[in-house]
Amino acid sequence: MPYEFLEDVATADIAFIARGKTLEETFLASAEATLNVMVEKIDAIQPKETRVLGLENSQLDLLLFDFLQELIYYKDAEKLMLRVGQIKIQEDGGNFTLHATAQGETLDSERHLPRVDVKAVTLHQFQLEKTGEGWEAHVILDI
Repeated sequence: MPYEFLEDVATADIAFIARGKTLEETFLASAEATLNVMVEKIDAIQPKETRVLGLENSQLDLLLFDFLQELIYYKDAEKLMLRVGQIKIQEDGGNFTLHATAQGETLDSERHLPRVDVKAVTLHQFQLEKTGEGWEAHVILDI
């Protein structure tokens, strides 16, 4: 599993570390971990609807923050549980851009088994860093 949940980091929040050999793998693992906090059976999410995500930020860690917030937005605004299948991150003139395709469906309580309602990604202890094995993200979600 490319992510793990952390105990005793925050009382009313859920923390995880996501890892990947590349930035894209780390962003994908972070998205899966965020979704897995919201629903137990992420594999039951069917690709019925598609959303194309395009984001830009001058800081790579804040690009990850924006990306996760975007997935939470779709959950709140449209009740969509989205899994990201394709993602590309590039640096362009001092800015980082992300282009991703996410697919999913409206939350189905019987099939997806909701866990908790994630309200937001917090900046508390939020971190994205390059490691000897690739990349690692430290994320705390407000629930």
